[in-house]
Amino acid sequence: MSSPEARQPLALFDIGNAVTVITGASGAFGRICAISLGSMGGRLVLASGSAAELEAVAGEVRDAGGEVECILRRPDALADAQAILQAALQRFGRVDNLVVASGHNKAGFIQDQDYETWQGVMDANVRGAWLMAKAVGSYWIENSIKGKVVLVSSTRGRHGNFSGYTAYCTSKGATDGLTRVLATEWARHGIRVNAIAPTTFRSKLTAWMWQDDANGKATRERTLSRIPLGRLGEPEDLIGMAVYLLSRASDFCTGQVMYVDGGFTAG
Repeated sequence: MSSPEARQPLALFDIGNAVTVITGASGAFGRICAISLGSMGGRLVLASGSAAELEAVAGEVRDAGGEVECILRRPDALADAQAILQAALQRFGRVDNLVVASGHNKAGFIQDQDYETWQGVMDANVRGAWLMAKAVGSYWIENSIKGKVVLVSSTRGRHGNFSGYTAYCTSKGATDGLTRVLATEWARHGIRVNAIAPTTFRSKLTAWMWQDDANGKATRERTLSRIPLGRLGEPEDLIGMAVYLLSRASDFCTGQVMYVDGGFTAG
């Protein structure tokens, strides 16, 4: 006799009323993830450092039918991460999923870039993920909750870049390592940890690449020459992978860096 999952496979992707904490919620990935999960009945706790942008995303989630709590905070310190967790617990009583979508980049060749700039990128992309994982993971382990974590990496965690990405590439390589070690550490607790790694996709950080000035056009064309599908990514391209990794469909998937890159890493 076939299993219930085989007879109703789409049920595996049902988010239900799961409570998901999203940091960097006002960014391109955080926003599209929040709206998508909200439209599926998910309950969201959105964290960001920009009040106006945070409220705009929250409005879109509510319009999509989702229930949302906002906290104007970035995970810059453990106290921040714990405050974000507490906001979720106070509003919804539990946390089921964690999405760390906060991040930053500032390009610069190593001979020109100062240490403070490099460290700022590392802090935004690695320290914040580590702190959120520590806060939420500790809560899950203490309460025997089998949660799911999705970190945001990049193809640049695997490949270098010709445009002065010494900080960004290093930080995303560290994100990949954090994904794998958390997955192996927490597997015995039933906690799954994976990462989504896009190629260049449209966001506030990459808006300049869509411009038709000399720098934007040259960088865009150079990047496109490495993507077999022949286009840069859009935030909507990441929805399917996010839903998969946060739903029962991915219950036997952990420690993976999932590339959503138009074939970039295959070429």
